[in-house]
Amino acid sequence: MVQTLNPAEVNEPDWHLLISLHDLEPQSVKMVRVAGKQIAVFNTPEGIRACDNRCPHEGYPLSEGSLSADCILTCNWHNWKFNLDTGENLFGGDRLRTYPLEIRADEVWIDIAELPYQQRYSSIISSLHAAFDDYSYDRIAREIARLVRLGADPFDVLRLAIDWSWQKMEFGWTHAYAGMADWITLYDENRQNEELKLVCLVESVTHLAYDVLREREYPFTEKTSAFDASRFVDDIETENEAAAVAAIRGGIRDGLSFTDFEPALSRASLLHYNDFGHALIYVTKAGKLIESLGNSVMEPLLLSLVREFIYASREDKIPEFRAYSTQLEKWGQHQQQKPDASLWRHKGINKSMKAVVACSGNPPEDIYQALLIANAINLLSFDIEQQEKIRVPVSGNVGWLDFTHGLTFANAVRQQCSRYPALWPQGLLQMACFNGRNAGFTTRELDLESWKTDDLEGRLNQLLERVLDHGEAEHIVSVHLLKTALAVRDEFKNLEPANAQILVASLTRFFESPLKRRQARRTAYQSLKFVAKE
Repeated sequence: MVQTLNPAEVNEPDWHLLISLHDLEPQSVKMVRVAGKQIAVFNTPEGIRACDNRCPHEGYPLSEGSLSADCILTCNWHNWKFNLDTGENLFGGDRLRTYPLEIRADEVWIDIAELPYQQRYSSIISSLHAAFDDYSYDRIAREIARLVRLGADPFDVLRLAIDWSWQKMEFGWTHAYAGMADWITLYDENRQNEELKLVCLVESVTHLAYDVLREREYPFTEKTSAFDASRFVDDIETENEAAAVAAIRGGIRDGLSFTDFEPALSRASLLHYNDFGHALIYVTKAGKLIESLGNSVMEPLLLSLVREFIYASREDKIPEFRAYSTQLEKWGQHQQQKPDASLWRHKGINKSMKAVVACSGNPPEDIYQALLIANAINLLSFDIEQQEKIRVPVSGNVGWLDFTHGLTFANAVRQQCSRYPALWPQGLLQMACFNGRNAGFTTRELDLESWKTDDLEGRLNQLLERVLDHGEAEHIVSVHLLKTALAVRDEFKNLEPANAQILVASLTRFFESPLKRRQARRTAYQSLKFVAKE
């Protein structure tokens, strides 16, 4: 699956004088510099041994470590332990490099030649896989840095992370794959900055590692069938995973590309108000990943995406959104209502959908822009006190991330419905669903002045710089910062100045406001209420 570089395999010995035997007392240790390397030299009862002096964990000098009688070297900084004969890490982390030695007369010589490329590549990948399975953030970063320094394709780590994760996602795609697509965007924009590129790679891989931590594999059917778009959409509708997966496998077998699958995937994602809009967002991100990483990732990504469709919640089937299908049938039975964001201000779900249908005689792009700004106004006026409320029903568990979905879903609607115009009614009505759900948790006041700026592009660049050093412990938060910022950047240039100002201001408020993620007392209250009724 992963394509690697194949530079010439050069493994000629590179011998250097290390130390005189007279300078190395029995059971002593010396730090010696050789050709720019720090080497720790140990005179053990089993003979002389040499290794990198810097611990591969955080660089503590191993010449200050402790060596046991059975040649186990302990770094006293964090108690990492290494077999000094082999370099094996007994603590479960990075390997230690050890070196071949020769005794020549009364001198110790060391071979510091690098191992062949493929051997080093394989060793790094093996260690990276172990770090991935342990969700070891720092170790993942070091192993990726080693791979980059080796000269391999940096995107190999993304292809491998997909390979290691796609069958461990029980319910299909998560934000980790979507986030990877957006981290690639930032990677491409920072190709001259090695540090920022590493951030993008590490954030992508570690998010996936977190999402599949300690998960077993959930296999997919191996069967194949000819891909038929209509039948495929029907299989999604009836939650027939095996048939839908077989169709994707068969289509790939027959040489179809992502663009051949994309119309059916887009239609299936908008069959319902699927998974609070995530299904459509994920279709756009799948296209980006396949374009960036190549067709080798298409099958795992699309099969996992199909599984997400199968398990996606269908909010239009619950009472709050049940009028969706009725309003969709009324599309075109419109009044000549001009679309304006004010039409949706403080409107509930049903009124929001009715307002969209009333505008349906207008170009869909005009309705789209008005709904985009309506959702941005909701984000700009989210009642932040909602986060502090304890005695609320489960349906009141609405927060910042729910509001950002109104913008990221809108961005996906514009992309996919512009490609497939027949889907505009579904996309616009579902944007109205976002507005209606969130509008009840907003304030009457709209504080634009506190968040506006005279330099919209500069503000967006500042916020994206913050994403690259976000400081968030939860991947789900950092990925929402990332994807919302990129969605706003995609959209604001197409708006008139006043609306662009609202859009960027709403993003700024999201970035600058406190975000309460764990609702300890609210959860306790809701749990007690629920259990009392059992």
